[in-house]
Amino acid sequence: MTANSPLWLLVNSHSGSFSESAVKAVEDAFSANGLTVARRICFPDEDMPTAGELDAAGVGLLAVFTGDGTLNAAVTGLYGWSGQILVLPGGTMNLLCKRLHGDDAQAGDIIKRLASGVAITVRPPVARCKAGDALAGLLVGPGTSWAHVREAMRDLDIPAILKGTGEAVGETAGGIMVRCAEPERGRNDGYPLIEITPSHRGMQVDAFYANEAGEYVQQGFALLRRRFREGPHELLGLLDEARFVSADGSPLPVLVDGEPGEVESGAIFTVAACEVDLLATHHGY
Repeated sequence: MTANSPLWLLVNSHSGSFSESAVKAVEDAFSANGLTVARRICFPDEDMPTAGELDAAGVGLLAVFTGDGTLNAAVTGLYGWSGQILVLPGGTMNLLCKRLHGDDAQAGDIIKRLASGVAITVRPPVARCKAGDALAGLLVGPGTSWAHVREAMRDLDIPAILKGTGEAVGETAGGIMVRCAEPERGRNDGYPLIEITPSHRGMQVDAFYANEAGEYVQQGFALLRRRFREGPHELLGLLDEARFVSADGSPLPVLVDGEPGEVESGAIFTVAACEVDLLATHHGY
């Protein structure tokens, strides 16, 4: 980003975390630090910006003020772009933002650090599979069915929450288990949920299980809050590559930064580098 290049801001106007006042506060923070937002893009009413569109407008910095799912689409959609992306905490969990800027950093703090010149460009590790690249984390297995409950909770749809909870408990407890086949790690009969977290040391692979019905409910609600390690689990290792299979050869349900997808049984998961420059302002990055 050069001093005279335009700055664009991407927000998700349909997100449960969206508010006009919060977006205005972000724009005011840029202005107070000598940076002007030349254009606000409101997804999904407007399309995600493309590399060609940004280059044509001379944009050197795209700030993204959204949750993890929209952020994933924005970042991976700009793979190969020569500009920089500033991740701001515009969602519920903001997992990638915490990696880049620290656990407690607010948007105003991050913008102030950017203006002071302490930001560095990074290409953090991602967890990669055929369903996409996860910037924050990947989940594999029947336990991902709890994502439907999370969507119902966002919409405050009580009947859907109750119905979805019952279905998710049944799917997690009685669904087709997933195991790590290469390298062989963990239980032979598999797990209802495997979490893959990208890091500079490789993919941290954690497998979650439950020994009784109540623990499945506990694990499910931990999933909703992205606090997975509250229940029984095992660390399967730090791996550069792993192959996961289902007990019966059926496709594997996945959540890529919270967005649902599917890959075939036997799919390979690897750690790779993000393919566009992100800005980090946290000294411990």
